[in-house]
Amino acid sequence: MEINFTAFLIVCPLVFLAGLVDSIAGGGGLISLPAYLLAGLPAHNAIATNKLSSFMGISLASARFFKNRLIDIKLAIPSMILAVCGSGAGAQLILLISDSIIKYILLFVLPAVAAIMILKKDFEPASTDISRKKQAAIVFISSFLIGMYDGFYGPGTGTFLLIIYTQIAKMPVKTAAGNVKAVNFASNLGGLIVFVANGRTIYLLGLTAGIFSIIGNYIGSGLVLKNGAKIVRPIIIFVLALLFAKIIFGF
Repeated sequence: MEINFTAFLIVCPLVFLAGLVDSIAGGGGLISLPAYLLAGLPAHNAIATNKLSSFMGISLASARFFKNRLIDIKLAIPSMILAVCGSGAGAQLILLISDSIIKYILLFVLPAVAAIMILKKDFEPASTDISRKKQAAIVFISSFLIGMYDGFYGPGTGTFLLIIYTQIAKMPVKTAAGNVKAVNFASNLGGLIVFVANGRTIYLLGLTAGIFSIIGNYIGSGLVLKNGAKIVRPIIIFVLALLFAKIIFGF
């Protein structure tokens, strides 16, 4: 598939913004995936190429959490294996659905995910009273299921995992955030492998955008923004509005 220069002008700045947003308040996928669709990529190619650039960005974030020892390794390693398996299955499933149907799905799924992202509150668990076995079971099952969602679609994966890890599995926020990054890294990898094997990834665009994603994640993770969510919300709404207009009116 040939990609013109306009696609780079649309995708790269928005993917940079997605990386910045994701590192501050989460929800970067709500910007990066629509960016590829706005650039005119078919749905399968958009999801596949978004996986590549997202994988590059999340790799940096995961490495920083690992370096700072904020990952529970005993929970993370099995979770990552399950996330890879789930994501691979989800990616295989989305490949069975036509591009036109995927676009209609997006009209319903995007607003729902955006609402969860925008309305999310403090993730600190009210209690940490839970057995290790129960905690592990919750973490492992959710990693597989949300990993499947990530392979199938993607945006909101990190937030969904963080909600489950903190509110249901009762993990401390910092440790949960580290494990989320590790599992998100794995689920991106699982989906990416399937899309690459099926020839859906546009490498030049994805790798270029991936560099912008890394820069956005790096800059965003170094910022201290007390009102980060207030900045993120209008950006997400604006990008989604553009995508809806493109899908509905076909401009």
